[in-house]
Amino acid sequence: MKIAFLGLGHMGLPMAKNLAAAGHEVTGFDVMPAAVDTARGAGLTTAESGTDAATGADVVITMFQTGAQVLDAYRGTDGAAGLLEVAASGALFIDCSTIAVDEARAAHALAEAAGHRSLDAPVSGGVVGAENATLAFMVGGTDEDFEAARPLLEAMGRRVVHCGGAGLGQAAKVCNNMILAVSQIAVAEAFVLGERLGLSHQALFDVASNASGQCWALTTNCPVPGPVPTSPANRDYQPGFAGALMNKDLGLAEHAISATGVEARMGMLAREMYAQYAAGEGASQDFSGIINTIRADSA
Repeated sequence: MKIAFLGLGHMGLPMAKNLAAAGHEVTGFDVMPAAVDTARGAGLTTAESGTDAATGADVVITMFQTGAQVLDAYRGTDGAAGLLEVAASGALFIDCSTIAVDEARAAHALAEAAGHRSLDAPVSGGVVGAENATLAFMVGGTDEDFEAARPLLEAMGRRVVHCGGAGLGQAAKVCNNMILAVSQIAVAEAFVLGERLGLSHQALFDVASNASGQCWALTTNCPVPGPVPTSPANRDYQPGFAGALMNKDLGLAEHAISATGVEARMGMLAREMYAQYAAGEGASQDFSGIINTIRADSA
């Protein structure tokens, strides 16, 4: 299958490589020349532009930072052709970016109006998941398009869930990441409290990881060094998922909360805390590093 993969950053490049390793004809592009050079050095075929990569493609996969970028790429800007214009007739567009639900639905509408098929398929699992093809995909779109995309998504991930119609993959992602943000803060606060009470990190981990406090933020992304050797806390909070990205995703949650009128006090408090965290060094650190902010703010 001829696939265009646009967005070759820390997540996109290993995803594209996994598709190529599965036997697909993959052509990649990124607006950052350094990313294109890295991809080419890794053995991936690259193009001079996004439209060059997508010309005649059966599948177009995007992994961008914002919904505006997705929409602009689909329809083109300043009179230039967009991805929808150059892809093969009836191509399958799969957007793996994390964007607002209404933006995802707008992208679906544009693709369908151009005679193409469309899925929103944001991911969870971070860079490690992308590299190891163990990502989780949350997918919105029709049953038929989901089944067409399933083999491709399974080449990049371990769990692929059809969440419903257009935009509902993004809905699942925003809800999941709000849970993650709140739980990461709760775990961090518990460790700081344990420190003040004289409890060792290992003792608290041994109890909570086998009791009702067990969660991913504790057992995989433990915010203190030691108990989980692979967690970012053991490498000075170098990001698996940066604070700036968590702040971005909570901004999407805030948008959805406002649009639906849901009373989500914990989610909004997490949004406030991560906005402050991402305004400083936390932007480029793992989001679990918010434990250091909690320590600093504790009397």
